[in-house]
This record gives sequence, C-alpha cells and structure tokens, in this order.
Amino acid sequence: MKMMQKNNAERAKRYFFASQQTYYEEPLTLVGGDGSRVRDDAGNEYLDAFAGICTNTLGYGDTEVAEAVAEQARQLIHVSTLYLTEPMLDLAEKVAEIAPEGMTKSFFSNSGSEANEVATLIARTSSPKKSVDLLSLDHAYHGRTAYTVALAGQSQWRNFATQMPHVAFVPNPYCYRCPLGMTYPSCEIACAKYAKRVVESQTDGAPAAMIAETISGVGGIIAPPPEYFKVLRETLAPYGTLLIADEVQAGWGRLGDGWFGMVSSYDVVPDIITSAKGLGSGFPIGITITRPELADTFKGPHINTFGGNPVATRAANVTLNVIEKRDLIANCKRRGEELIASLRELATSFDVIGDVRGRGLMVGVELVHDRKSKAVAPELTSKVLEEMRKRKVLVGKGGRYGNVLRIQPPFIFSSDDVREFVHALKESLGTL
Repeated sequence: MKMMQKNNAERAKRYFFASQQTYYEEPLTLVGGDGSRVRDDAGNEYLDAFAGICTNTLGYGDTEVAEAVAEQARQLIHVSTLYLTEPMLDLAEKVAEIAPEGMTKSFFSNSGSEANEVATLIARTSSPKKSVDLLSLDHAYHGRTAYTVALAGQSQWRNFATQMPHVAFVPNPYCYRCPLGMTYPSCEIACAKYAKRVVESQTDGAPAAMIAETISGVGGIIAPPPEYFKVLRETLAPYGTLLIADEVQAGWGRLGDGWFGMVSSYDVVPDIITSAKGLGSGFPIGITITRPELADTFKGPHINTFGGNPVATRAANVTLNVIEKRDLIANCKRRGEELIASLRELATSFDVIGDVRGRGLMVGVELVHDRKSKAVAPELTSKVLEEMRKRKVLVGKGGRYGNVLRIQPPFIFSSDDVREFVHALKESLGTL
C-alpha cells in the first residue's frame, strides 16, 4: 500500500500544477467515507473535522443528497442558465423564504469566488457614483479569480500579477492580535470605526461596497466581537457603501444561530449575501443573494454555463431540507459549545494554545510558542496536523501566519466526535 501511495504522490507531481499543494508530508489519497469519517487508499479511517474545507455539510456515504443526485443525474444533468429547470427554481424560491426579508433574488454560479465577483459587480452597477472602489478586511480571503484575489488581505493569496479593482483595506477585528494595539471591550470597536479613515483617505469618498466574511475562515477563524458589524454598518452608512456578507463558509447554519451568520449571530442584515461550499453538501455551487432593486441594476446579459446546474441545485435543495428536518443548526450550536469549552479546558494544560475562538462548528485554535510572547508557531501547527493524522483525525490549518487549526466539520458531528477530536489533539500536543 505504501508503494501505491508513493506512486500517487509521484503521479500528482507529474500531472498537476506545482501550485496545487496538499496537506501532509506524504499526501493523503481519499477513496470513500461514511458519516463524519473518510477512508484512504490503505483502508485507514479518519474522523474528518474539516469537511472538505467546510463543505460536506451532511457528511459522507449514502446520504439523502447522494440518493437525490443519482436520481437527478438519470433525469437531467445539465442545460445552463439559458433554460429554466425545476431544481433551480425550487432552490431560488427556498432561499428567498429563508433569507432576510426583501432579499428575494439570486444568481447561481459554481463557487464562492464567482459568487463574490457577482456581488461586487452588483455593488458597482448600483453605486450612485459608479465607484470602482471597494473595501475589504486585513487577513481576508474571498476567492481565487483575478478579481477576488485583489480583495485578499493576505500576501500569500495575492499572488496573481494583475489586481484589477481598487481595494482599500480596513483593520480586521482580530482581538487576539489587535491591529490597533487595543483591548476589547474598552476599545469600543475602534477597528470598525477606522473604516471612516480608510474611506476618506484611500478611496473616492463613496466606495461601492465593503465585503467581509462573517468569520474569517482562511484568515484563521477570526470571530468579530458581537457589536462589530453594527458599528461597521453605522460607520459606512454616510458614504452609501453597501455591505456584502461573504458567507461562503459561515452560511447555512454552521454558526449555530440561524441560516446566515451575519444576520442570526450578529443581528445585521447586509445588502448582499454570498455563499457556496456547504450549500451543496459537496456539489459545486455558488449563490449571490440580494434585494430586487440592487439585482436589477445590472441588465446583462450575463451567463454562467454551469450555474444553477440541475444536479447541484437538487443537491442544495435536499441539503437545506435535511438541515431543517434533522435540526442540524441546533446541533452545530450544541457541538460547538462542547468543542470550545473542551478546547479552552485543554488550553489550561498547554501553553502553546494561545487562543480558542469561533461560533458553532467554525472553531479556531491558534498555536504559539508560549502565551506570554504570542510568538506564532507555524512549524508546530504543521507538526500537529501530522500527529493528528497518525491518530486518524483530519483538521485544517490557516491564518496569515499558518498557525491556526481550523475545525469545521460536517453538521452531523456528534458529542463522541467532539471527545475523539479533543483527545487526539491532547495526545498530539503531548508528543511535541
């Protein structure tokens, strides 16, 4: 089996772009799964606490989505946005029902990157001054197209030669490493208020929109304080700047409070919501949601060959129905509370755990050399991933410094899964 895995690594090196990087010193080849677990080509089974980058909402195996997809594939696989299909219309109608009041129009695409591009397009066409300026957050990540790369607040993800739109960056509400050197709550959310200075010094004075992840995923699971988005909204209002909520990772109940995190967890209704990933429970789909008066400012024509694909939209419809039927948003909340409490208890025994943060099943553990210095520890983080793999547990990593464990499992994660994950992390840290 080792030879097979070695050959897979060699095949990948021979046939894939060098930029297509994988986790682990010896790449992992996955072949199947069931529930919250996946299997590799050597027959090993792993608890998956990363869910294909926060995507496999309902887990693996013979799920309701798998059954619906097989049935849909026999009926109709593809037609493009030039035609209507029942799954696409059903999904648009369902989304309008669960979205904030008045947000009744959707555009379907294939990914979060595309969804975010459509959102910025709508913001620019609806801007009274037709501004080409946009705001984003430090540490942000919004996709891998040329346009969304320009919105990235991390140098390693700004690695395309051309940055097309003009983007000005606002300090991230990263309380553990406050960019303004302040402390919450005495800071009075100064990072959000700083957006005023950015608008007035780095833009045309009326930027079309600010895009913000409800919780920064790739940025290291940076969870803003409860008041943050309200203060940000108030700060942007005088400039007519729209607020785009990037819910590619936080959407559909992952934060445990409701369908959309910015609305349910932070009590702010944005102007545009984008999402992807977990909506299709593994099938490629992106969505941009907004009010008719904004959506209709762009007259087109616009097209997306695979947008609203019958199989993907059928998968999304079933995903949303199962989340409701099985009350999985509540499960995200309960398991998230258990997970965060257990990790914070674990931190009392390990000085390398600098911070534990997040909401629901979107949790980050920032690893440092010691809590006093807060010195980032990316090498330690990579070693922990390897040790967790030895203990048959998969987890993600992220952050500008590569020192944050990203825990974003399927919505079906159980209390036993939480205990298994925390035990594996405890043992992994113990060996280092």
